[in-house]
Amino acid sequence: MASTASEIIAFMVSISGWVLVSSTLPTDYWKVSTIDGTVITTATYWANLWKTCVTDSTGVSNCKDFPSMLALDGYIQACRGLMIAAVSLGFFGSIFALFGMKCTKVGGSDKAKAKIACLAGIVFILSGLCSMTGCSLYANKITTEFFDPLFVEQKMAYAYNGATSVMSSRIKYQGSGGGAGGGGVGDFKTTSPSKQFDKNAYV
Repeated sequence: MASTASEIIAFMVSISGWVLVSSTLPTDYWKVSTIDGTVITTATYWANLWKTCVTDSTGVSNCKDFPSMLALDGYIQACRGLMIAAVSLGFFGSIFALFGMKCTKVGGSDKAKAKIACLAGIVFILSGLCSMTGCSLYANKITTEFFDPLFVEQKMAYAYNGATSVMSSRIKYQGSGGGAGGGGVGDFKTTSPSKQFDKNAYV
């Protein structure tokens, strides 16, 4: 009885993992990059294994499917293959597990059922390895691009001028007044250096 309960729990956990992997495959937000303005987010770029999209500040989205399998980057092709393999292996592992469970009437003798259950476990492990490798490969690519200073795609640079202090404003004012009166600090001018920021956020 205890072994039967363990088999049922293991089967439910394996099915839950397979369902989660299957739902991850068509998920839209594998990669998200936002461009922020002074007040609101001006644009959001997001992509998955099948398409890339952009959403503006009004909420309107424009998407473009990847045109061709041969034109894709190598890591996207690899992630597609690994995730599809994970889903397929999980499906066959579920079928084998049903035949190998002691509580089912199919599968033959207990010895044959034990072999089928062992095969189902191996298939589930392979499915998990495929999904883990695909997600890790995609995440590694995103991280590498984010920290690569030479990668400029969807990295929008904009200038930020710091707020002028009260003291510098007074110096500018005195300088302009002194120039009109013919003396003092008429030619002195204080400016705030611009700083460059690259705004690129991935989720």
